[in-house]
Amino acid sequence: MAVTETAPGEAMAGHTAVEEPSAARSAHEGILRRQSARESAARTYARALPIVPVRARGLTIEGADGRRYLDCLSGAGTLALGHNHPVVLEAIRKVLDSGAPLHVLDLATPVKDAFITELFRTLPPGLADHARVQFCGPAGTDAVEAAFKLVRAATGRNGMLAFAGAYHGMTSGALEASGDAFDVRVARLPYPQDYRCPFGIGGPHGAELAARWTESVLDDPKSGVPLPAGMILEPVQGEGGVLPAPDAWMRRMRQITADRSIPLIADEVQTGVGRTGAFWAVEHSGITPDVMVLSKAIGGSLPLAVVVYRDELDVWEPGAHAGTFRGNQLAMAAGTATMAYVRENGLTERAATLGARMLDQLRGLSREFSVIGDVRGRGLMIGVEMVEEEGEGEGWGVVGPRGSVGPDETGGPGGPDEDHGAAGLLGSVGLSSADGVGAVVMPGSSPSPRPASPELAVAVQRECLRRGLIVELGGRHASVVRLLPPLTITDEQATAVLDRLADALAAVARGHGRGAGRPQQRRCRSEGTG
Repeated sequence: MAVTETAPGEAMAGHTAVEEPSAARSAHEGILRRQSARESAARTYARALPIVPVRARGLTIEGADGRRYLDCLSGAGTLALGHNHPVVLEAIRKVLDSGAPLHVLDLATPVKDAFITELFRTLPPGLADHARVQFCGPAGTDAVEAAFKLVRAATGRNGMLAFAGAYHGMTSGALEASGDAFDVRVARLPYPQDYRCPFGIGGPHGAELAARWTESVLDDPKSGVPLPAGMILEPVQGEGGVLPAPDAWMRRMRQITADRSIPLIADEVQTGVGRTGAFWAVEHSGITPDVMVLSKAIGGSLPLAVVVYRDELDVWEPGAHAGTFRGNQLAMAAGTATMAYVRENGLTERAATLGARMLDQLRGLSREFSVIGDVRGRGLMIGVEMVEEEGEGEGWGVVGPRGSVGPDETGGPGGPDEDHGAAGLLGSVGLSSADGVGAVVMPGSSPSPRPASPELAVAVQRECLRRGLIVELGGRHASVVRLLPPLTITDEQATAVLDRLADALAAVARGHGRGAGRPQQRRCRSEGTG
């Protein structure tokens, strides 16, 4: 959730605008002025997206000024079915018309019972039959805090393992486990990635080094990291830059934690409910975590967060974790309808197929515009990393394959190796260094990536908005343009999204006098059907 600022007037430009009456324009600008004057300086999306939504359906948002936008932010991944989907509205109306209580704390209700039944029906094999669920406060960060409390109570240990680049929420415990923490009380481990591999290698070899590093930290009595209460990871790092974890590495993390009796917590707040092309992203690797942290889409657009965990961890005393608004009946009804619709209509498979197609097309754009450093993602969780112009950022080192569609399955666990030092790690993946000195080079490796360009990413986001397309920024340096469209996006809408993004990239490349390849005329639809 990178913070940038766009002036209200800039959002008005562009040929996708509906000619708005001056009164509507005046009302729109007045609301934005009052927001700026009265709301906290901590506001984020409103700075980069100076729009005032008044109506929405599916992929489309209409602003108070009459302009329409294709929304590829989707409430930061909350809107699995898009805005105001009929099945969600029907479920909410049914509860409202029934006279059922809207606030029930943690009392049992038919609405809650239906939600839990549908949720358990979707859980990974091995967890559903032995699961407990705890309803938390309304945000995913509270579910993360609850998960930490749970594993600490169950193990009697205190420390946590997390990964570089992670994002788990904005409360204190969740922030400690996130990548931008300042007061570090959580041990950080390397998260595998191809384009900016921390070991300069990428691919299955880089993932293997990351796994061996984790083993070394846990098994070395002088590592300074005592046996932790749990490990938390995201199957795809979203805010970290849309980095899908390799499936083989996920299985290694499951084996490493299981062998050492460390509960594994999967943060599926953004990846869950079909977003990555599987109902839960852990299903790609076939692992069963001990704990799953869920929010966003499970509430069907309304606030809801839960922790699902193995019943053997259920050692809490009554009241050990609570929350006034954990009994949100409208969110449970909307969430039940959303999960059932995704499951019954094959939207996970749809996300996998359409996401792969969009990634292929975006990869084509990366060949046209050199300011695109990498295209990556899984399902409908897509990232385009913007980089400095060619020639400005070349340096030492090597990386793996460029432009990953998803985790690389070609690699697997390395053989046993008792030497956990640098030589042992390098030897385990077939690498060597001369006398332990100098750069390690793999055959077929590429030069290290160019520096990330947050400036270009902001410019692309701004140009997208001018063309009626809402995108998010993320990544280590806020240089990744993120697409999180609803799972209900049509082929026609996907084409419109990519057309507008391509036009925005071309405009930015022209405006900066860089990175433009073969110029070509593109169409840009003025509206998307929702």
